[in-house]
Amino acid sequence: MLYIALLHYPVYNKEGRIVTTAIANMDIHDIARCARTYDVKGFYIVNPHEAQRSLAEKIISHWREGYGASFNPLRQEAFGRIRLAASLEEVRTDLEKAHRHSPATVVTSAGFSGPCLTCRQMRERLERNDLPYLLIFGTGSGIAREVVNQADYRLEPIRGAGGYNHLAVRSAVAVILDRIAGI
Repeated sequence: MLYIALLHYPVYNKEGRIVTTAIANMDIHDIARCARTYDVKGFYIVNPHEAQRSLAEKIISHWREGYGASFNPLRQEAFGRIRLAASLEEVRTDLEKAHRHSPATVVTSAGFSGPCLTCRQMRERLERNDLPYLLIFGTGSGIAREVVNQADYRLEPIRGAGGYNHLAVRSAVAVILDRIAGI
């Protein structure tokens, strides 16, 4: 079973400092729709700031129960998979309660080198068992080393046609989910 998390803390900024990034409306919309398209069981938005989670909840509620739900039922369906969390530990606990098993954590980065799980290997793991896997995407300039070091796996980075490698996180989610869960 595949779950995804969009991590807003701890992540790096351009200067290499650990920061909390702001939740972006377009990430909520695009990643929720992508998660629904590829049958991801849940999409967690992880941010420690109550004000950020509250803002996200207002946006999500508009599309789940508000005018947006009747205006666009497909968006309502996609937004039904979103969950908000203050920390990755909260996500892990939630998944462990739901599945009676700790999720295997898989981190992503455009800058990984060395041994990494390939998208094909990830797909095979998902097909072989019903264990929960949590695929973690970072915002800002990438996931903090402490999270990377605690993860069970590192997923291979997306390689484009040239040397440029700086996708928006919502684009990276789409590419990776297609490689892992697409037909």
